[in-house]
Amino acid sequence: MLRAGNHRKGDRQLKKREYRALWITRCSAAAASRGLRYSQLINGLLKANITLNRKSLSEIAIADPAAFDQIVAKAKEALGIK
Repeated sequence: MLRAGNHRKGDRQLKKREYRALWITRCSAAAASRGLRYSQLINGLLKANITLNRKSLSEIAIADPAAFDQIVAKAKEALGIK
């Protein structure tokens, strides 16, 4: 019981870290298939003033590719990429 208590906080933080890495990997793959790097996508979203977190972007990329295409188009437009 004591050993489990010692590891509980670290394991919760590790779980959050692993999920964030998964979301970033999904977004990166979806952005790459549309001609952008992940860093360009995030930078374009910031410049376009689109506030979506990585979890939402990941879910949109999987569930609704057409909407993700529109988001990528807005990011490209904000970056000045054709």
